[in-house]
Amino acid sequence: MSNRLASFGNDLHSGRKSYPFVQKRRLWLSLTLALVVISMLIPVVKGGFNLGIDFTGGSEFTVSGIENTDVQTGEEAVAESSDASGVTVTNIAPGTVRVQTEQLNDDQTLAVKDALQDAYGASDDQVTSNFVGPTWGQGVTQQALWGLLVFVLLATVLMALYFRTWKMSVSAVAAMMATILITAGVYSLVDFEVTPSAVIGFLTVLSYSLYDSVVVFDKVRENTKGLLSGTAPEERAKRTFSEQINLAVNQTLVRSINTSVVGILPVGAILFIGAYLLGAGTLKDLSLSLFVGIIVGTAATMFVAAPMYSWLRGLEPAVRDQERKVLDSRQTEGAPVTADPVQAGPRE
Repeated sequence: MSNRLASFGNDLHSGRKSYPFVQKRRLWLSLTLALVVISMLIPVVKGGFNLGIDFTGGSEFTVSGIENTDVQTGEEAVAESSDASGVTVTNIAPGTVRVQTEQLNDDQTLAVKDALQDAYGASDDQVTSNFVGPTWGQGVTQQALWGLLVFVLLATVLMALYFRTWKMSVSAVAAMMATILITAGVYSLVDFEVTPSAVIGFLTVLSYSLYDSVVVFDKVRENTKGLLSGTAPEERAKRTFSEQINLAVNQTLVRSINTSVVGILPVGAILFIGAYLLGAGTLKDLSLSLFVGIIVGTAATMFVAAPMYSWLRGLEPAVRDQERKVLDSRQTEGAPVTADPVQAGPRE
């Protein structure tokens, strides 16, 4: 198995085996755009995200040190003691249940607390109540949005400075935004609660997406160095600019897959074992955003960042001239023309 993987990686690195990430960029970018649009429509159709109490405000009860942690027991207790809506009951740890509702007045809070004590057979000190005001929730929402905006702006500037070209920066940020929008769409689809932990997960996903793009673009920069100035070695000069970009993606493909697998395994364990089998409900919001985001982020680098960069650079006259020279040389030698004809540009 290891020999096969090594052989596969060597074939990708040498160019003997290649996948058309750049050559079929119209297809990949169109599919990505469709997924992004669908992801944006999901919360619209569903009436928004399932925002947690930290964002909306409300009342929260914690019942700890109990043997029966059945969720339905808590839901029935709240329903019988009040007419509160938006009731969410979650197992947050072994022997601990969290109940969240809309904002309750003092009488309703006491009634719900007594009902939870009776339903779970808990004592008075085993049931605690807490209130989160709507103003505080709005502040958390604003801070989360500002954090996302600042992160994107800083990432755009730093990427442009690092690669010395805004086109790589824009391509990487486009892949990053596609990652976050698709991840958010999945989050809305499964109706998981959006909490501050989920926001942290989203920001972590953005960092992962940028890291993967930096790895690929470093190889792109290495492969395309000297192509336009005519100083590239003969072996590299035989390929068009777009083919060198595609080669770079293939050369880093195994590394990208290995990195994503290493990240997915522990996150998957948290999501499926910790959250579902062990009942640690507080882990679901964080682990789902990481699990989906890592997968989408890896794919976005290959199917969005690199193809978009190829398209942006293909608009430059110098790149078009280099493409045409390589294709003309191949025709003269009788070699097959495999470059993207759109990237090469029309003949004059």
